[in-house]
This record gives sequence, C-alpha cells and structure tokens, in this order.
Amino acid sequence: MMAEEMIDANSEEFVEEDEEKLPFAKAEVVRLMKENLDDDKMIRERVKVEMNNFLYSVLKNVCKQLNDYPYTTIEYEMFKECTYPYTNIERINQEKERILLHLEAIKADCNALAMDVQKTLKLKDVVEDDTFTFQAPIDDEETEEE
Repeated sequence: MMAEEMIDANSEEFVEEDEEKLPFAKAEVVRLMKENLDDDKMIRERVKVEMNNFLYSVLKNVCKQLNDYPYTTIEYEMFKECTYPYTNIERINQEKERILLHLEAIKADCNALAMDVQKTLKLKDVVEDDTFTFQAPIDDEETEEE
C-alpha cells in the first residue's frame, strides 16, 4: 500500500504543478464549463486542464492578429474582426457547405460538357455515308516505288 500512496501523492503533486502553470484560474474555467454542460456530465481532470490551455491558445491567436495592426490602440472593431472565426463558426461552416455544393455542381457540369465533346467532336470517327478514306503520303510513295 505504501507504493500506491506514493503514486497518489506523486499524481497530486503533478496536478498541483499543472495548476500552477495554467494561464487562467482553473476553478473559474471549470465553473463556466459546468454552467454550459448538461448536469449529468462529469469532467475529467485532463479536460479541465486542456480547456484552460485551449482558451489560452485562442487568446494568443487573437492577440497575434491584433498585433498585425499598425495602431498602438486596439479598437473594438479590430477585436471583432480578429475574433470573427471563433464567434461565427456556424456561419463559416454553412458557407463552406454552400461552396462545396456549388463546386460539386460545377464539377458535374464539366463532366457533362466533357461527355458532350467526346460524343460530338470525335476526331478519329468517320461518317458512315462518307466513302473517303485517308491514306498517308508515305504509303503512296512506297506503292509507286515498287
């Protein structure tokens, strides 16, 4: 049992170390998660930590985009523009679906046109009523020499 207690103590120390490194107050992140999850959901420790880190990565990405502006003061419109991908994900996914459907329709049109071209503009086909047959000039010269 002593070994198990040491493992538990080590894992508690590991969790405490992780908590110290978290960018946001863990209790606040967990509170917000529970507020937005169904009551019957349980949250594993790793999920709590990774949500905290994920939120921090979103913050870093937004700040990186805000830094791209040449101004020293960050305005609300700039913030809205940088957070657009996160706040409008449903609209972005709908637009993606609309574009993909449109591309599929274009692809179908291209395939139909290709089939039409193959049917109507075959270069090697000869009309059945036409009695003309093509002979290469090389064949004619060979027959004349013999």
